[in-house]
Amino acid sequence: MATSSAGGAHADDTRLRDDIRLLGRVLGDTVRDQEGVPVFDLVETIRQTSVRFHRDDDEPARRELEDILDSMSMDDTLRVVRAFSYFSHLANIAEDQQNIRQLRAQSTGPHDGAGMASQHGMLAAAISRARDAQISTDDLRSFFNGALVSPVLTAHPTEVRRKSTIDREMEIARLLDRRERMQLTMDEFAASEEQLRRAVLTLWQTNLLRRTKLGVLDEVANGLSFYDYTFLSEVPRIHSRLEDELASPAGDSAPLASFLRMGSWIGGDRDGNPFVTADVMRGTLHMQCRRALNFYLEELNELGAELSIAANLADVSVELRALAESSPDPSPHRAGEPYRLAVSRIYARLAATARKLKVEVRRAPVAEAAPYADVTEFQRDLDILHRSLIANQSGVIARGRLRWLRRAADCFGFHLASLDMRQNSAVHERTIDELFEKAAPGTHYAKLTEDARIALLTTEITTARPLISPFINYSEETLSELAIFRAAAEAHTVFGERAICQCIISMTRGVSDLLEVALLLKEVGLVDPAGTSRLNIVPLFETIDDLRHCAQIMDRLLALPDYRRLVASRGNIQEVMLGYSDSNKDGGFVTSGWELYKAEIELVEVFERHGVRLRLFHGRGGSVGRGGGPSYDAILAQPGGAVDGQIRITEQGETIFSKYANPDLGRNNLEVLAAATLDASLLQPRHSAPRAEYLAAMEEFSSFAYAAYRGLVYETEGFVDYFWGSTVIAEIATLNIGSRPASRSTTRKIEDLRAIPWVFSWAQCRLMLPGWYGFGSAVEAFIAKHPDKGMGFLRELYREWPFFRMLLSNMDMVLAKSSIAIASRYAALVHDETLRQTIFARIRHEWQTSITALLEIMGHERLLQGNPQLERSIRNRFPYLDPLNHVQVELLRAHRERGSDEQVLRGIHLTINGISAGLRNSG
Repeated sequence: MATSSAGGAHADDTRLRDDIRLLGRVLGDTVRDQEGVPVFDLVETIRQTSVRFHRDDDEPARRELEDILDSMSMDDTLRVVRAFSYFSHLANIAEDQQNIRQLRAQSTGPHDGAGMASQHGMLAAAISRARDAQISTDDLRSFFNGALVSPVLTAHPTEVRRKSTIDREMEIARLLDRRERMQLTMDEFAASEEQLRRAVLTLWQTNLLRRTKLGVLDEVANGLSFYDYTFLSEVPRIHSRLEDELASPAGDSAPLASFLRMGSWIGGDRDGNPFVTADVMRGTLHMQCRRALNFYLEELNELGAELSIAANLADVSVELRALAESSPDPSPHRAGEPYRLAVSRIYARLAATARKLKVEVRRAPVAEAAPYADVTEFQRDLDILHRSLIANQSGVIARGRLRWLRRAADCFGFHLASLDMRQNSAVHERTIDELFEKAAPGTHYAKLTEDARIALLTTEITTARPLISPFINYSEETLSELAIFRAAAEAHTVFGERAICQCIISMTRGVSDLLEVALLLKEVGLVDPAGTSRLNIVPLFETIDDLRHCAQIMDRLLALPDYRRLVASRGNIQEVMLGYSDSNKDGGFVTSGWELYKAEIELVEVFERHGVRLRLFHGRGGSVGRGGGPSYDAILAQPGGAVDGQIRITEQGETIFSKYANPDLGRNNLEVLAAATLDASLLQPRHSAPRAEYLAAMEEFSSFAYAAYRGLVYETEGFVDYFWGSTVIAEIATLNIGSRPASRSTTRKIEDLRAIPWVFSWAQCRLMLPGWYGFGSAVEAFIAKHPDKGMGFLRELYREWPFFRMLLSNMDMVLAKSSIAIASRYAALVHDETLRQTIFARIRHEWQTSITALLEIMGHERLLQGNPQLERSIRNRFPYLDPLNHVQVELLRAHRERGSDEQVLRGIHLTINGISAGLRNSG
């Protein structure tokens, strides 16, 4: 398959185009060899016709393309869909390689005075800006010692590829990278192309789709892959470089606290997922532990090979000698090599620890030894090696593998990542209701007022007597919830307290929701009646109404002395999670963003009044419709004081792969989070709220957008039928992309649908409605009401206010990926003609109005004018996306008319895969 020319592309894109052409040519040769010349010719004809239509806006080409696609047999349809889908995946690989190329070019370019490459969004550049702002090295060290930057991986299912497919794609990426980095001989170059052809052929012969539904532990295994790809190697290196950057003038690089801490929901998030049980959570923690311990053991094996230092050639410390003498290693060849003996001792103890934790060890130790009681003991032994090397002028050796291993042990412990527990507040309420009713019949907790609930719960939390009795029979749901909490207590004993640090309450509606969790934690020993807690109790505010009341709820909660003591026991830090996805589905893109922003302002004020440090946990998805977009800009657009050196943020779906499958890109994305946290905390004024007239204008603007969005989605009769008819929502539910059900209930109501399939469905039909709908109406209504301010004022908002600028920038990207012509074909799937015409006309008008208003405010003539690289990328993908959309529509029509045809359904699933790959952040 050839590719379209990127007309007007910069010279910097030459290598990208070359990579895409290379991969397209190899894929085309593979299609010809595997499927035959007629299929290859068909694919090429479709490609060339689609390119001609997009390049020249050629109407005859569009009709020709549709005729070709409509005339294909089902077998040819599946082959064409696979070809175009694989091309999207290969184009993504080439673009990622281009991003890596640009990162390297920047990091090898001009350096700042501190000796680190200057680059926007990177940690080094943020430190340079801080120094320019007269922030001292001591203050920077103090900042990082109290900072927390925590990416939290979730299993929210928008990654439609199989692990096997991902592995093959990563092999192709490695081969491209090798061709880029190494100067190959002619023979090596020929061998490299043959390897590439072999990898693409294997990819072609690998099923794109999963044959069976993922289980939770399958999702855990997939998530753990990214520790091998990126986190275990790059997190320690980021900390090491930062220590060097913040070293004293004498060159001392005293250890900094590990501020980058990985988190996970995979295996602990049971909100709406009945498959996350206590046993599954135990299995998750065990898998995480196994990954961490085997990494340490492999690193120790390599370290032992490196530290061949002889005692007769270099001094060692007394404590190192004692560690070596306690080694069980009987080999005479290592008798004079104290470091190797010491490493053998550490390895044997860690291997014994693994056996105690029921972790399989890949390489047996030389002899038996006592296991470590905890990760701290392991760290102490590593520190002995470090101190001995430093004391004996071997610091350069200490700065290699040993340094990274010491930092890894501090970052990842024996638990690897902190596993969050999450459950819906309604489940907690039912559990508490049953516990009280069994203990004191007639209590009727669920019927109590909020004040009465608070009084009852606070009394019980501070009472040492248990509420649960082993002699009472509880419901299956209550037993399951209690088992989860007991498993969390067990995890603290086995893996350490960092194994589970957060208990998150979805759909938090009141103070009692947090106190219910405190009581459940007390019943398993994780909250002490005297006022200490071993977990953070975290409210999650998700809907528009919840966001509007969250500050009031937290104000009342922090005023309770008994709860305030629990916060004090957690370092006087209270975490609050804000939900982007559900608030967007509830109120639309504009209002969701605005209510989140307002909530943060109000929370900052409440927490400052109570003298408690606020840590925000941002539940952002990959797509703009679920709070996605560039992380750096999003963090800097927060109101003043909302990023106080600590931030947690979800990483979801296919964005996990795009960000963290490659170590170079992964390191950059981690540094972006850290740099933005530093910038937002130290370089923005503490009270940098915008002018009052901006806030008032945005409140009014949001109300207009909210009315337009709610008017369509929730108040238009028949909209639910339109949505289910014009999108792939029903077919997504049959795609094996995750363990979680698509809806919270069996109804078709938008309210019960999860935000992920809601956004994913609109992306597939190329409308992207959750990322823009209501904006155009809001602009029209605002200008009509304020003719004196008008468009000039909105332009001022865009120019002066980072929040408004980010809002429009994200909308710019979403609208650029949309296609009203493609969307109209999906609308035709709705059988009710009147309903179809009425609703689609509204959507089309809003789409055009939103684009016109957006361009006028930004001062642009076309979408993505300010981001030419992304503009070219999207434009060059359209010729490969449009045929997939066309085929998907026809397959949907056939599937819905003929019923269960496995071949047709498989074709739909393949198109979902290909369109998702082409759009990248689609869910």
